[in-house]
Formats: sequence, structure tokens, C-alpha cells
Amino acid sequence: MALDTIIEFTGAMISQKDHLVLSEVTFKVDRGEFVYLIGRVGSGKSSLIKTINAEIPLQQGAAIVAGYNLTTIKKRQIPYLRRKLGIVFQDFQLLTDRNVYQNLSFVLKATGWRGKTEIEQRINDVLERTDLTRKGYKMPNQLSGGEQQRVVVARALLNDPDIILADEPTGNLDPETSADIMRLLFDISHNGRAVIMATHNYTFLKKFPSRILKCDKGMINEAAEAEEIDFENLMV
Repeated sequence: MALDTIIEFTGAMISQKDHLVLSEVTFKVDRGEFVYLIGRVGSGKSSLIKTINAEIPLQQGAAIVAGYNLTTIKKRQIPYLRRKLGIVFQDFQLLTDRNVYQNLSFVLKATGWRGKTEIEQRINDVLERTDLTRKGYKMPNQLSGGEQQRVVVARALLNDPDIILADEPTGNLDPETSADIMRLLFDISHNGRAVIMATHNYTFLKKFPSRILKCDKGMINEAAEAEEIDFENLMV
């Protein structure tokens, strides 16, 4: 694996239980790259993200993610791999009975942080990074959808991950708010993290052009420019 490569799959077979979803998966992602993952519903986008996250075990082929070999990774190593990954979900998954600060503190304590000063400093850092400096005391239901998604991004950044995995992160947001989240994710990639974003919102591919991986007919291929993709066919 090259020094700047943070994800590399070679001839990987991705299965959900006994069902083969993607075969001969071969691609690599470097630090600082922003990569779109597109394809029809059920084409394997989420399965690939779950494989990168070691939620789905890799049974055939080879894959290295953030220095961990997914074919030989042991159960006790998976939490350490996941600390190098930040996950951004479509449906937020915030703790509704805790304010923003407490949501973030909960994650840090769960991943081994102990010092009160260090926890406070790290939370302040990610809140500033996501333009939420004055929102730490707010409950999730007091925030707009865009602000809640910013909290999710802040949460993903807590352990200073090498990779951000974003699965339909703008699916529940209006166009203007979605564009704000896109700019934030691109900014994160420009600071040296790899970002992989699964999306059905193909307007982003033209508005925020970047590399595209397409799941289609059980394979993953490097897609052409956004203008050359048959988006109507992908919406089926």
C-alpha cells in the first residue's frame, strides 16, 4: 500500500450473510480524497461501507483500511479500527435526552477518554470546526436538521479519524442545508482525511465535482464525469 493510500481493496467479494452483493471489488482511496459512492437502491453501497467499518466480515479477496487487514482482523482489533473511522448517518442517531455537549462527551468516554480537561478541549475543538460553538448546551430537538447533522459530523471527528464514511448524510435535509453539509465534508477532506459519501442526490456530483465510484450489476467501477452518467437509470 502506498504511503498516502488509506483504503485499498483488491479482488474483494462482499456478501450479506450468504448473498453475494459485490464481486471483484478493486479500488483505492488516498488521504485527502473525496469519493462519491453511487448506484441504485440495493446495489451494494451500504454493504461496502459496512465492510470498510468491519461490520460485515470480508471472506474473500484483500482489503486494508487505515492499516488494518480486513481479512485477518481479530474481533478485539475492530474497536481500534473504528476509532480511525468517523461515521455520518442520514438519521442522526443522537441521544435525545442529552444536550450536544453530553452527546459528544458520551462518545469520548466510551472510546477511552478520561481527563475532564482533555474531553472539554476536544469537544470545543470539534464544535468550532463545525460552526456549533454556541450550541453545546442545546438539546437535539432544539436544533434544526442542518444543525443536528453538523453535530453528527462533529461526533465523527472526535477521535481525529483518518476516514469519514457518510451514508446518505443529506437525505433528510433541504437543498440549501445539504449544500452547507457538503461544503463542510469537502473542507474536512481538504484537511487530509479521506471522505467516502454514498448518495442518491446526483445534483451534488455536478455542483461539487469529485471522484465517483459506481455500484452496478454486482461490480464497482470508476465512473465517468458526472455529465456522462445516466442518472435516470440509477434512480430506478
